[in-house]
Amino acid sequence: MESFCGSRFWDSNISVHTDNPDLTPCFQNTILAWIPSIYLWSILPFYLLYLKRNKRGYIVLSMLSRLKTIFGVLLWCVCWADLFFSFHELLQSKALPPVYFVTPLVLGITMVAATILIQYERLRGIQSSGVLIIFWFLSVLCAVVPFRSKIIAATTQGQTEDRFRFATFFGYFALILIELILSCFKEKPPFFSPVNTDSNPCPELNSGFLSRMTFWWFTRMAILGYKKPLEDKDLWSLNEDDTSSVIIKQLQKEWDRQKITLKQKEEVAYMKASNHVLNHVGDGPEEAECLIRDKKQNTEPSFLKALLRTFGPYFLMGSFYKLIQDLLSFVNPQLLSVLIGFIKNKDAPSWWGFSIAAMMFFAALLQTIILHQHFQYCFVTGMRLRTGITGMIYRKSLVITNSAKRSSTVGEIVNLMSVDAQRFMDLMTFLNMLWSAPLQICLALYFLWQTLGPSVLAGVAVMVLLIPLNAAIAIKTRAFQVEQMCYKDSRIKLMNEILSGIKVLKLYAWEPSFEEKVLEIRKNELHVLKKAAYLNSLSTFAWISAPFLVALTTFAVYVSVDERNILDAEKAFVSLSLFNILRFPLNMLPQVISNLAQTSVSLKRIQQFLSHDELDPNCVETKVITPGCAISVTNGTFSWAKELKPCLKNIDLLVPTGSLVAVVGHVGCGKSSLVSALLGEMEKLEGQVAVKGSVAYVPQQAWIQNATLKDNILFGQQHNEQKYQSVLEACALKTDLEVLPGGDHTEIGEKGINLSGGQRQRVSLARAVFSDADVYLLDDPLSAVDSHVAKHIFDNVIGPEGALQGKTRMLVTHSITFLPQVDHIVVFVDGKISEMGSYQELLKQNGAFAEFLRNYALDEDLAEDELTMLEDEEVLLAEDTLSNHTDLADNEPVTNEVRKQFLRQLSVISSERECPSKMSTRRRVSEKKAAEPPLLQKNLTEKLIQAETTETGTVKLTVFWQYMKAVGLMTSLVICFLYGCQNAAAIGANVWLSDWTNEPVINGTQHNTSMRVGVYAALGLLQGLIVLLSSFTLAMGGINAARTLHATLLENKFRTPQSFFDTTPTGRIINRFSKDIYVIDEVLPPTILMFLGTFFTSVSTLIVIISSTPLFAVVIIPLAVVYFFVQRFYVATSRQLKRLESVSRSPIYSHFSETITGTSVIRAYGRGNSFILLNDVKVDENQKSYYPSIVSNRWLGIRIELIGNCVVLFAALFAVLGKNSLNAGLVGLSVSYALQVTMSLNWMVRMTSDLETNIVAVERVKEYSETETEAPWTIEDKKPPEDWPTQGEVEFADYSVRYRKGLDLVLKDLSLRVEGGEKIGIVGRTGAGKSSMTLCLFRILEAAKGEIKIDGVRISEIGLHDLRSKITIIPQDPVLFSGTLRMNLDPFNKYSEDDIWRALELSHLKKFVSSQSATLNYECSEGGENLSVGQRQLVCLARALLRKTRILVLDEATAAIDLETDDLIQMTIKTQFEDCTVLTIAHRLNTIMDYTRILVLDKGTIAEFDTPSNLIASRGIFYGMAKDAGLA
Repeated sequence: MESFCGSRFWDSNISVHTDNPDLTPCFQNTILAWIPSIYLWSILPFYLLYLKRNKRGYIVLSMLSRLKTIFGVLLWCVCWADLFFSFHELLQSKALPPVYFVTPLVLGITMVAATILIQYERLRGIQSSGVLIIFWFLSVLCAVVPFRSKIIAATTQGQTEDRFRFATFFGYFALILIELILSCFKEKPPFFSPVNTDSNPCPELNSGFLSRMTFWWFTRMAILGYKKPLEDKDLWSLNEDDTSSVIIKQLQKEWDRQKITLKQKEEVAYMKASNHVLNHVGDGPEEAECLIRDKKQNTEPSFLKALLRTFGPYFLMGSFYKLIQDLLSFVNPQLLSVLIGFIKNKDAPSWWGFSIAAMMFFAALLQTIILHQHFQYCFVTGMRLRTGITGMIYRKSLVITNSAKRSSTVGEIVNLMSVDAQRFMDLMTFLNMLWSAPLQICLALYFLWQTLGPSVLAGVAVMVLLIPLNAAIAIKTRAFQVEQMCYKDSRIKLMNEILSGIKVLKLYAWEPSFEEKVLEIRKNELHVLKKAAYLNSLSTFAWISAPFLVALTTFAVYVSVDERNILDAEKAFVSLSLFNILRFPLNMLPQVISNLAQTSVSLKRIQQFLSHDELDPNCVETKVITPGCAISVTNGTFSWAKELKPCLKNIDLLVPTGSLVAVVGHVGCGKSSLVSALLGEMEKLEGQVAVKGSVAYVPQQAWIQNATLKDNILFGQQHNEQKYQSVLEACALKTDLEVLPGGDHTEIGEKGINLSGGQRQRVSLARAVFSDADVYLLDDPLSAVDSHVAKHIFDNVIGPEGALQGKTRMLVTHSITFLPQVDHIVVFVDGKISEMGSYQELLKQNGAFAEFLRNYALDEDLAEDELTMLEDEEVLLAEDTLSNHTDLADNEPVTNEVRKQFLRQLSVISSERECPSKMSTRRRVSEKKAAEPPLLQKNLTEKLIQAETTETGTVKLTVFWQYMKAVGLMTSLVICFLYGCQNAAAIGANVWLSDWTNEPVINGTQHNTSMRVGVYAALGLLQGLIVLLSSFTLAMGGINAARTLHATLLENKFRTPQSFFDTTPTGRIINRFSKDIYVIDEVLPPTILMFLGTFFTSVSTLIVIISSTPLFAVVIIPLAVVYFFVQRFYVATSRQLKRLESVSRSPIYSHFSETITGTSVIRAYGRGNSFILLNDVKVDENQKSYYPSIVSNRWLGIRIELIGNCVVLFAALFAVLGKNSLNAGLVGLSVSYALQVTMSLNWMVRMTSDLETNIVAVERVKEYSETETEAPWTIEDKKPPEDWPTQGEVEFADYSVRYRKGLDLVLKDLSLRVEGGEKIGIVGRTGAGKSSMTLCLFRILEAAKGEIKIDGVRISEIGLHDLRSKITIIPQDPVLFSGTLRMNLDPFNKYSEDDIWRALELSHLKKFVSSQSATLNYECSEGGENLSVGQRQLVCLARALLRKTRILVLDEATAAIDLETDDLIQMTIKTQFEDCTVLTIAHRLNTIMDYTRILVLDKGTIAEFDTPSNLIASRGIFYGMAKDAGLA
């Protein structure tokens, strides 16, 4: 080197051991000058390759680009000026060392390369170049040293000897500085880049390199989110590469490639096998068997390979960053040991200290930036994976065969999309830990070994022992979770029933019994939670004490092995910071492995689903067909799956174009299968099928989308008003539209919940008619509608004169009436066509068809007239009223039925999932939607307001105060105190350690080491114990709070007046009981635990640093201000983004489950692609809010960690400044604390955010625990006597009542008196106030004025239960609860078995009950589903017979329970309640013609009140009604 430079290369006296350091000229001219060039040339080949692959269009030559290029050329000139000057000197025979030629030459060539690169990047559309920014930065950095030394030399000597080089150097320095500044600006977006049509494109694409590295481009959204709650329109659209269309296309391509390679392999294997058999006669078969066996094992293409090839390269970039970050994380402990050495060395020059501090800061800063880049890559990969998997599953579900679909339920397939895709996403974040954790562990152990030698192994042993402990705890916790989910589910199910039947509970005064049942389940649930909490506090203890125990064993072993082993500050604190690094990988590794195991299960399931057979799109020929025919099947044999036996055999069928063909036959003879075969939904085993032209299909069970009625009919076709109106007319939908609240813009719930069966079928038919296809396949569309509507539809749509005349129609039907009007009839028997022909021909043949006619015609003639009319009409009426009743409250039996049915289906979907712990998310989504059937305009306003009140802005402090009160104020203080103690103990232990390291060394040993170790151990274990105590207390406090909050909510809901339930959808109340209580149970306590932990850690760090270097206090204030602002910005933005994300997530799943149920319809109409597009849009919508929330975490992380890095910088700086007064132990203590602080600062913000998001649950539960309640259940001093009412006389005095505040009166000034034992019939038109009158007796409605007396007691003065338990009602809709029959009759166990049997006998149920094996313990299912409506009505009668009070209110059932049951009930009432007062609300007058008196209500007033005979004689309202009923 010296001959190369002509002077010394390194001189430590100049460079290190001096107060004014400098580098030798040789070093400056070689290494320092070459660093930037080495960097650029080493990275250039990779970078050029990258540029070649990525082109974004070129950027127009701008001023900026011109300036950069000019300065680049100037730089080259300056460098080569030096070179030519050297040649000039050489010519003047000055002997120059080679360095004066080499360095300028290298620099000049590098500058040319950089200048050309500037232009090449411009042509490839790079707006801001990271490579060049780093290059210019390095150049400036390396030029600073010669810059300083040249100036120093010039000032000390007074003049310079080498003026030319002196001048060129300053020119060079100025130019690279300018280049650095210019390169920080970004160019305009490239020209010819794909036009961005987005209204709100993501600024990331066009942001500069520095902005990307620090996520500065996100700041705009953070500020916006702070100013106002973010909305959908504020979100940026996705980057091109993150959109569904791009990702799924790539993934699909790779997956197809996997399938093709597998096919080729199989073919090769197969050929080999057959060859072997041919050639080797002797040993052939065995070999063939082997091959075939292999073939079985590897029959599925590998989805993993497809994923790796699609997402691998992008993910590897993240892994590369992770590698650098892992290596960097070990720099600071090494620097710490140098720093401690510097503090010990009292005569070291102070610039050493400053440079160490600067290096620490710089290393930490670089680590921060790189770590967050790695996270960004991981999260984005996870996001893309979810998009890709979701899209693939969706696309597959549209083409999968029926047999494959049967092998997995809808719930399971939706699971693939929600749970399994989510697992991939969760795994991505930490997947790199698989190689990074072992790497970090090895490096840490290597450095520890260097510091402490073999005694490290003791510490490692402790760590390894802790792993199985953690694993065991995790397994046990999972078991508890499953158990607890079971309780939670049963509790929600019970609550759902209670809320559906709350009115009945109130009427019977049964609330206490049910409240007890809920609390019983809740007690078990909390018991499990408590056990889980004990475990959790153990694992917290393990997690916090682990590093300490490791340090303790290591130090103890180290000092006791050999008394010459001295524990000094350097060893102690460097080891501590290394142990802290170790903590993370050791804890993460088991987690990652278990995650990996789960994900591999998911991968298998997804791969299996994607490998299912697909429908063959060509099994139905659409082009070639026999002339004159629209449908032809020749020799067709079909089955539902290849392995099942065929259900259609030897079908030969020709349908002429434009004819109407009816397909008839008994149930299950293959009529619907024929339609499916024509649609290509079945496996074609042999034969040919051809269908000419487009197809419209009406399935047997109408498939309705969750969209407006109009969209359901248009189904993606162009709107044409005239055609649309005529279709509505033809399908008899006009009348329905008048009833529906929003006309044809009514939003229809999932599965068409707010339409009756008939309406659904007609909408489905209208969709087919509107689609204007060539061939119509109608699968029994007339069965769901009643007879006169069926006739209308046949005449106006299907029949010879209908809207479809001239089209080819195939009608599957059971209805005989229309057969004479069709062109051809095809008769099916057991999957074969038995005969074909016109109606007349078939009658003549007297075959199967004639027999079929005879069987059916008899039934139909008899039944047609009265029966169908009655049943269908009644049901239709009821169901139509359902759709136009706003509050699903009063007499709406059907609504509740339909709604329950709906909820039940949802709970079925969710209970099909195999792993309960993941269940809650999806279940919650469903619940939210489920139980809020579209409430109409009246409730809309209310609902909106309700959503707004809780969901935006910051949380008020009162909510925290409420939660603290629920936990218990004393407990809360104790928890905080314990946390303080825990941190005090931790600081104590570390201060003791630093004191121990400063103990003087005498004769190469330290004294009283055993005492030192003992105290250190005691303090550490004390900390562990306090941790255990505090997490314990917190868990108990949390469970207490959960108990009290749930209990008050439950108590309040049982005591809430009926009007509340009429106006609030059940779903909203259930949500409080499920989602919000779940948050309070399981989410809040751990969040608070983490929050308190990080908060106290951060505080204790600051205390330690301030106490060792008091100067630090000055810096804290500005840092705290910055921290506070960043935190506020982040919390506001991220909370809203989380909300938007969860709101946009549920539509994906609901759309998906809807699609699966309707695949055959979607395929028949050929709408697959538009549904795929719709799904992509929904996924992108969701990712649009997910992406900013990922970035917000990165944005926050970088800013918070910068604050943490500043803490490190200042702790080190002040340690250097106060070097003379500090000892090494204290410095080690304060800096090692500072190195940990970034982590806890970062987590503290996250926890604050989570806490604010989740504490809202307390607010929501509180809100519903404080709604107004009804009157008290019992009033002690006003209790009526036990046997009250003895007479049973009822008196209304000037009585008026209204439903709710602000509504009109329903009863106005009623005055009447009923003597004991009278039988009173109450009649009147709908809305006359009949039901209200009975509700007043039970005080479900409270009086507006006036009063009611029973036996002279004012009912408004006694407790509600005292009143309600003394009157009996047989309500209109019989409500049963799931549980035993006995519980349904007598929930309080008041009566003996004999009493119950007697009641059952009188209510004609004895025969049924005694025939059941369980007799009185017969389990009624939810809502009494497993009993007929009639039986349920009889159960209500039995309840009344059991209670046997003096006053009986009978609200007659509107829905026709069969006349038989009705007569039974009337008979029993006449005989059993002879001496009681009976009030009957009558719908059928014949039941009350023999009553004592009849009360006729009209518009809430008494119109007539007299005996039946008198009323008929007076020819008033009652006479008119009796006349209509044919009784007068």
